[in-house]
Amino acid sequence: MTIPMNPWIFFPLVAGGSLLLTGVLRRYAASSNLFDVPNSRSSHTIPTPRAGGLAIVFTFLPGLFCLWLTGFLPTHALVALAGAGGLVAGVGFLDDRRHIAARWRLSAHFLGAAWGLFWLGTLPPLPVFGHLVYLGWVGYLLAALYLVWLLNLYNFMDGIDGIAGIEAITVCLGGGVASVLSSPDGQNWLAPVLLLSAVAGFLYWNFPKAKIFMGDAGSGFLGLILGLLSIQAGQSEPELFWCWLILLGVFIVDATTTLVRRAIRREPVYEAHRSHAYQYAARRFSAHRHVSIAVGLINLLWLLPLALLVAKGALPGLAGLLIAYAPLLWCAFMFKAGAKEQQEV
Repeated sequence: MTIPMNPWIFFPLVAGGSLLLTGVLRRYAASSNLFDVPNSRSSHTIPTPRAGGLAIVFTFLPGLFCLWLTGFLPTHALVALAGAGGLVAGVGFLDDRRHIAARWRLSAHFLGAAWGLFWLGTLPPLPVFGHLVYLGWVGYLLAALYLVWLLNLYNFMDGIDGIAGIEAITVCLGGGVASVLSSPDGQNWLAPVLLLSAVAGFLYWNFPKAKIFMGDAGSGFLGLILGLLSIQAGQSEPELFWCWLILLGVFIVDATTTLVRRAIRREPVYEAHRSHAYQYAARRFSAHRHVSIAVGLINLLWLLPLALLVAKGALPGLAGLLIAYAPLLWCAFMFKAGAKEQQEV
């Protein structure tokens, strides 16, 4: 049984709820001594409350339930997003409070990815220059690795004020617009816009200078949910998966380039560091605000137009991805992504 209701009413309610709840969580974190204390690997200088990303979780998930209750979200999508996201957020919050060994975190991440993929069902084919490539069981393995990597890279990239929130908002906006252009009568734009609303309320508190940090609970949740939304979009229109990969380009290129260069030097992958391109850029310009806003502008002015061309069928998805990532890769090397920190000038 569904309840008829205009879905637009949910967006301001979720944004307002996230705004208020983040303020409550800030007071809770301060009273519980839940602070992110600066160290030699940090990009901030004063102790700051964390775990504010729970506001995104606690407003987005009820919003999903409302979309399901009103008939705008299928049951399998609700169970996939809520189950996987809730698990990862819970483990992230425990890690925010007391350190959890990497092997247990990673196990939970793969479990969340597997849950999401199981409930989403059949993976979409991958369009490659006019041909649909069906990956079969290999596709599920690759999809699980994709989700876990996106989850972790979002954690890695949440290192300066506002950057993770701005990334999520602009990616969700682009994903929603691409869905509307590709399938005007579809409803795949609703969940991304709902997530955008939840993140917008949090970003008020996290925009430079941040009054509270997202924490692992929020960053891991966002990375996984964005990945699942990209796969769900591809199920309706296969080209949309390429659109989401294009929109996520800044985070994917920076984090992947950094990881590969560190791995080549045999440095511990999970060890905290400040060698991402965005971290070097923040130190070079002595401001978080400029870098975070630049990421948003790149997403809106460079990646979004390319994603929309792919959504409209004017550009093959893989070609659009290569065009989108080429200057991002150049920027990553220009800002020394993955370089040893003592090489910084």
